[in-house]
Amino acid sequence: MTSSTAGVKGSKCAIWAAGVVLALAAWGAQAQSDAPPLSLDVRGKIGKTTDASHQTYRFTEAQLLALPVHAITTATTWTPRSTFTGPLLADILKTVGAYGSEVEIHTLDDYTYTVPVSDCDRYGVIVAYSMNGQRLKISNFGPLFLIYPRDAFPDELAGASGDSKFVWQIKALIVK
Repeated sequence: MTSSTAGVKGSKCAIWAAGVVLALAAWGAQAQSDAPPLSLDVRGKIGKTTDASHQTYRFTEAQLLALPVHAITTATTWTPRSTFTGPLLADILKTVGAYGSEVEIHTLDDYTYTVPVSDCDRYGVIVAYSMNGQRLKISNFGPLFLIYPRDAFPDELAGASGDSKFVWQIKALIVK
């Protein structure tokens, strides 16, 4: 092997190694941000829509992230005391011009649960997209998780009836 051949092979190895390092870095970053893109569909008794049939308001990730961010630090039955952040449910409902008295929440696994709109004022409920500064993944209650301030209202939000209000993997809301 001549020195020029060795130099070419060495350069190819260096380029290949750099490519592997970049691929691993990209894979690691993707794994770190394994959270799915945020989106939320709101239907029912709403005054504003974004679809051609005028039945649904679809929040994109950018729209959800543009809403004012609020935080609730609380424990749930499934998590230790943590700080959850996201928009107020009330801000989401205001954006779509909601005029109903209940919100039926739909999840990725087809679970549904209904909460009264009055919970927005009473508890300052948020639709969290992060916990302790980390975006929620599907594997840890994401992409969206309805959070109540359980620690501030332990008597009202305890037990099975309180637990049922903490709905995760939210994909859609129907205002009734």
